[in-house]
Amino acid sequence: MNYKEIAKETIGNLYRAHNSIRKSGIDQKLIALVELRVSQINGCAYCCSYHAKELSDFGFEQDVINRLPGWNHTNVFNNQQKLVLEWAEAVIFNKDNWQDIKAKLKEQFSEREIVELTASITLMNTLNTLRITLADKD
Repeated sequence: MNYKEIAKETIGNLYRAHNSIRKSGIDQKLIALVELRVSQINGCAYCCSYHAKELSDFGFEQDVINRLPGWNHTNVFNNQQKLVLEWAEAVIFNKDNWQDIKAKLKEQFSEREIVELTASITLMNTLNTLRITLADKD
């Protein structure tokens, strides 16, 4: 189903929100890292491929990208990267410890950056769901 064409305005607004997040000033590498992790969690093959290539274009080595599913069992990610990945999983899985993680985020990010990061996580979750449930398999 061509959901982007069927609901052009609605889906277009989602992509405009995505572009706004990317222009918000938060490090695009962190956003791409979170978007890939969310896409992996959701199993969106198209988005996984897209964001893995994007990370590669940002200079991430393939070995680092390959280790993303086990990010909390490796030292290839820095503390800030691990923190945003922890936040992504807390948001997606509605974990009980989200307030503790948010407190850690406040030590490294402005309130606006936290909002933009969280919007990115929830928006990617939505875009993954749309792609998986409505798009033709690629």
